[in-house]
Amino acid sequence: MLGKMFGPKKKQGGKKREKKDASLDIPTIPVNLPSTKQLIPTTTEKKPIHLPQLAVGCAQSIGMQRDHNEDSILTLTTLSENNDGYLPLGLYIIADGMGGHKHGEIASSLAVHTIAHWIMGKVMLPLLATTPSPPGDPIQEILEHSVQEAHRVISKEAPGSGTTLTVLLISGQQMSIAHVGDSRAYVIEPDGSMQVLTRDHSLVMRMLELGHLTEEEASIHPQRNVLYRALGQGEPFSPDISTSPMPEAGHLLLCTDGLWGVVSQGEIIRIVKTASTPQIACQQLIDAANQAGGPDNISAILVRLPD
Repeated sequence: MLGKMFGPKKKQGGKKREKKDASLDIPTIPVNLPSTKQLIPTTTEKKPIHLPQLAVGCAQSIGMQRDHNEDSILTLTTLSENNDGYLPLGLYIIADGMGGHKHGEIASSLAVHTIAHWIMGKVMLPLLATTPSPPGDPIQEILEHSVQEAHRVISKEAPGSGTTLTVLLISGQQMSIAHVGDSRAYVIEPDGSMQVLTRDHSLVMRMLELGHLTEEEASIHPQRNVLYRALGQGEPFSPDISTSPMPEAGHLLLCTDGLWGVVSQGEIIRIVKTASTPQIACQQLIDAANQAGGPDNISAILVRLPD
């Protein structure tokens, strides 16, 4: 009993015993401690999350022979999350106000803002909502209506003006392009090949397609910048619209004729392939166009696709 353990100690042989710590006599009760394995927290190796991000650059210049800028551009890049993970989502627009027409810069700005407002409301906001949902209408139909709305707004707000328009919409592994005029969209493959994804709505291109001109003749034709289709000009029309799988790698380039009409495809490819970032590549493309004389406004948007 505990009372006995803490009672007075007996003397033996008249010698004083060394005092003993009474606590040593307290019986101990075994405790089931966790094993060493239980004390070491288990670790789970986490795999890095791969986000399929789009890297984007853009740049503009008035050029060397113009006194104001009639080009307008817009870039918007984000990620949309759904049950399948993260999907790249991007909207890229380039517009070249028509030279020789009143308020070309107003027309290009109206086109970009109208298209962006329409596509944001119909496509991007539903995909970025707390509970994401697909667009209520087919993408091509949404693009068609957005271009028609831009055409209407320009005709009303800046009559007599006009603009080209090239729109690139990326959603997951799908890309859609709406196009009017002679700004262009290209794909630059990892192997260095370059392919134009749009068709110029110019008189010279029509003559080239009909076999009335050679490519060399078309490149120096005095009417090579004359368009037969542009926003704000003529009656409503249907833009060129296409939807296709997004390339697995490489770059997508949107640019005005101030770039593609001045800098060779070989030089464009070299710059895109050697630049460390899309932003640096865009600035170098603009510099190359200005070094070649810069006869027009220059605009470029470069999208590097996820590997």
